[in-house]
Amino acid sequence: MRNTLKEFFYGLAGYEIAHQALEIRAKLETLFMLGVFGDMLGVPILPPYYGLRLLPWVVPQIETWKRSLLRERELGSDHEHHLHGM
Repeated sequence: MRNTLKEFFYGLAGYEIAHQALEIRAKLETLFMLGVFGDMLGVPILPPYYGLRLLPWVVPQIETWKRSLLRERELGSDHEHHLHGM
């Protein structure tokens, strides 16, 4: 019973906040990767030296990042339409 109430109140108050925090983190990570490794896509923002220093830590994420940036999108498709107050 206690666990059920805990999950109910999390869903009531904390789920949307946690979901938005994950979205913001993903967007910030995408911007960071673009700033540091943008030269892989033809957008040289920082010198490659910094990207090479960070490369061992981001090798597992590079393919996913490239696919997400190069994916064809429609205007406005990056925003999920939240129905606040309903």
